[in-house]
Amino acid sequence: MRSFGQKIRNLRESQELLLRQVAASIEIDQALLSKIERGERIATKNQVIALANFFVIDERELLTLWLGEKIAYEIKHEDIANDALKVAEEAIHYLKTPKD
Repeated sequence: MRSFGQKIRNLRESQELLLRQVAASIEIDQALLSKIERGERIATKNQVIALANFFVIDERELLTLWLGEKIAYEIKHEDIANDALKVAEEAIHYLKTPKD
């Protein structure tokens, strides 16, 4: 599975852009973008949206990858992580179901 950071790096490198060019265009520090690409920092939702707009890619796809990684990072050391994800999936479905 390709990580969020790897995807951003691949997009940047495929367009032959420097870290500083991308960072400046989305108004973040070059060091922060480097850490996001290496998986050392988690981008904010606003940064993800800015990156999607900058690279002209599907915002939903990038947000999905980012949020999935963010959730995994939060629960990675929990023995009951898979069970918790099942409960969360049911809760999301329940919360989205229109109430009569």
